[in-house]
Amino acid sequence: MAAPASAAESFGIFNALQEGGAIAWLTFASLVIMSVASWYVFFVKLIDQQKIIKEGRRARTSFWQSANLREAANKLDKNGAYRQIVDDGLVAQEQHTKLTDPIDQHDWMLGSLARSQGAITSKLSTGLALLATVGSTAPFVGLFGTVVGIYRALIKIGAAGQASIDTVAGPVGEALIMTALGLVVAVPAVMQYNWLMRRNKAVMEELARFS
Repeated sequence: MAAPASAAESFGIFNALQEGGAIAWLTFASLVIMSVASWYVFFVKLIDQQKIIKEGRRARTSFWQSANLREAANKLDKNGAYRQIVDDGLVAQEQHTKLTDPIDQHDWMLGSLARSQGAITSKLSTGLALLATVGSTAPFVGLFGTVVGIYRALIKIGAAGQASIDTVAGPVGEALIMTALGLVVAVPAVMQYNWLMRRNKAVMEELARFS
C-alpha cells in the first residue's frame, strides 16, 4: 500500500507545478486570481441584488399606503434603488415647473425616470463583464498550460529516445491539471454570469413597474 501513496505524492499537483517551472506556476497563479475575482464579483453582485429585492418588498407593503410621495419616500432606504427613483421623480417634478420651454410633464417625468433606471442598471451590471471574460478566457489559459506541458513531454521523449511512463508522466500530468483547472475556473464563472443576468432582468422589470 505504500507504493501507490508514494506515487500519488510524486505526481501530485504541486509536484507537477514544480516540475513545470515558472510557466506552470504563472499559469496556475493566473487561474487562481481569475477564480477569486469571479467569486468576489458574484457575491458582491448577489448582495446588491438581494438588497434591491428586499427594498421592493418593503415598497409594496408600505410605500403605496402613504398620503403623498414625500412621506412615502421617507419609508424607503435612503441610499436604495427605489428611493433613488422616487427622489429623481420628485426632482424632475420640481424642475418641470421651472422650465421655460413648453415640455409635456408626462414626457419629462418619463425621461427622468428612464435615466434613473438606466443609472441603476449600469450599477448592477458593473463587474459582470469580468465574469464573462473569465468564463471565456480561463479555458484558453488552461490550454496554454496544457500545450506547454505536452511540449515538455515531447522534449523529454526526444531526449530519452523512448516514451516511457517515467519520462512523460510529469509533463503530461501537468498538462492535464492545467486543462482541469481552466474548466474549474470557467464553468462557475459562466453559470454565475447567466444567473446574475437573469436576476438583473427581474429586478429591472420590478423597478420599471414601480416607476
